[in-house]
Amino acid sequence: MAPVPKVRTDILLHGEQSAGHVSMMEMVVPARSTGPPLHTHDFDEAFYMLEGELIFQVEDGLCTKRAGEFSFAPRNVAHALANHSDEDARYLLVCTPAGIERQFARMTAASQGLEPPEWALQPIPEVIEVGPQISQSG
Repeated sequence: MAPVPKVRTDILLHGEQSAGHVSMMEMVVPARSTGPPLHTHDFDEAFYMLEGELIFQVEDGLCTKRAGEFSFAPRNVAHALANHSDEDARYLLVCTPAGIERQFARMTAASQGLEPPEWALQPIPEVIEVGPQISQSG
């Protein structure tokens, strides 16, 4: 899968704190970010917008969500997101089951020249790229 554009991630709950059931992260997507390509994985994602706006694609549908709004991507359903606005977007991401937070913890540690925490060294769920990023005209 192509690298995810830089996002700021604060892991609020990781899988080892919930017996693998759920993880929660606060994510910040920079303004004018193309976001990840259309992809699937075997975990559910719930997105609750705190600030700004994001475009979400779930299967063939596109919608824009703003602060106080919610989007959901069920496991194994193709989805993507992008921030085409001039402002950063901030959201809470809840994943069930947990695991993908390990990837974000590893990326954050690498960007800071640090070793990732021990819990982040466990296996990461597979993410499969199935299409392009959301285009600016999307």
